[in-house]
Amino acid sequence: MTARYTPTAITLHWLIALLLFGLLGLGFYMSNLPLSPEKLQLYSWHKWIGVTVFFLACFRLAWRMTHPAPALPAGMKWWEIYAAHAVHILLYGLMLAIPLSGWLMSSAAGFPVVYFGVLPLPDLVSKNTELRELFGAIHGSLNFLLIALIVLHIGAAIKHQWIAKDNLLKRMSFFS
Repeated sequence: MTARYTPTAITLHWLIALLLFGLLGLGFYMSNLPLSPEKLQLYSWHKWIGVTVFFLACFRLAWRMTHPAPALPAGMKWWEIYAAHAVHILLYGLMLAIPLSGWLMSSAAGFPVVYFGVLPLPDLVSKNTELRELFGAIHGSLNFLLIALIVLHIGAAIKHQWIAKDNLLKRMSFFS
């Protein structure tokens, strides 16, 4: 029997993954649009989803600290174990840092974040063009790092499931 994550951890994993893919796609799409009411609406949606990912990632991190991950398969090499832990730590960090950098960028641009158009979140910095550019560059760079780590994470899952055949993917599946 393969040790599994809790149903809560599995749900959070796939929900956040779905939201991240949506955010990445929306981010690339909207950034190339000319200024218009549609672009402003897409930016609002992007912020709402980003704040949601931030809150879900905080909950997921708290859940993970109180519900440890199942043990990795016994046959894994030391460097695979190290890489798995490093990638997971980086993914958690990015799920927090990317929304924060977007919030900082929005604050520095003078555009408040209003969660679902109802709950205004405080500006984290004052309006400042240089900071907006800095946080924009950080936000973009962190997203490209996230894409690279997602590709690595998916590649490792595929390798373990279909090459190593150690059923690692079952740990995060809704189906046993």
